[in-house]
Amino acid sequence: MAGTALAAGVLTVAAALSLSLAAVGGAAVTAQRTAGAADAAALAAADVASGAVAAGDDACAVAARVAAASGARVLECGVDGLTATVTVSSAYAGLFAVARARAGPPQT
Repeated sequence: MAGTALAAGVLTVAAALSLSLAAVGGAAVTAQRTAGAADAAALAAADVASGAVAAGDDACAVAARVAAASGARVLECGVDGLTATVTVSSAYAGLFAVARARAGPPQT
């Protein structure tokens, strides 16, 4: 009987650890996905601002479409000359990941 209780306890702890690791892994994946969405959105906005990509919308509207395609949403978007700065967020299990990216010519 004691062995059964011990085995049940070990299985319970192993299951709890597995679920915790899965949640942490999911959050890490979401953070990386959000960072990638911010990078892509900033690059798209900078391309529109520089005229490298012809778009009917302004640069921030294009950034919002690119972020949405990655499952994120734009919180802030700004274009200063040829430089675009975009902040995006996405959610995982009730938690929000936020990433910010800047794209444009190098600062001198």
